[in-house]
Amino acid sequence: MRLNRFLASAGLGSRRSVEQLILDGRVRINGRVITDLATQVGPKDAVKVGSKLIQKERPLYAVLNKPKGYVCTADDERGRRTIFELLPCDWPLVHHVGRLDMESEGLIFVTNDGDLTHQLTHPRHEVEKEYEVWLDRNFDAETHRGKLLRGFRIEPGFAKCERVEVMNARHLRLILRQGLKRQIRHMLYNVGGYEVERLVRVRFGPVKVEGVPPGKWRFLSMKEVASLRGGPQTPKARK
Repeated sequence: MRLNRFLASAGLGSRRSVEQLILDGRVRINGRVITDLATQVGPKDAVKVGSKLIQKERPLYAVLNKPKGYVCTADDERGRRTIFELLPCDWPLVHHVGRLDMESEGLIFVTNDGDLTHQLTHPRHEVEKEYEVWLDRNFDAETHRGKLLRGFRIEPGFAKCERVEVMNARHLRLILRQGLKRQIRHMLYNVGGYEVERLVRVRFGPVKVEGVPPGKWRFLSMKEVASLRGGPQTPKARK
């Protein structure tokens, strides 16, 4: 197995982040510093990152329903509550897939599978994410829906929605294939001065958060993991 895949499978992060560990000279195999990303790891090799001996963990896949007030980081320098406080302390090292800001709620994947993380977050895969959004005032669909669908530039980059459904005057359902920082909040404010009062991610690819209470988690089934590996998928249209 290639070294980057070995480190990712041990829960040290995505392939991109573990490759940086290698390039920075922080990884040793059998006592020798390795900086070649193509290095192969054998079953008897001793792999260390810093002073820590790394062992490949059994793959773990779970979905967490993130409550408001938690941040998506393992260690917050400001002492805020993190999503990892909601997970069992005896789990292997895992990382989150799909960041939500502190005020947002809903579906977050946690896993130690770096390859799957890379697939779900890389822009070329365009995995759909579905959100329920409540606004501070009535949404002017006739004026602003089309612009959200066509897209426009915000501070993090060019942003657009794939679908905009008006549930009622202040309640929208948005589907995105991007993951720009605070994208929905920026888009709605820029398009019409709307402030988001509540934002919940209800679906990521084919997996829904329905049935998982806020602050709780469940393991993904192998069928769900296989469907995530299969690329962009959309649930059957609502009738």
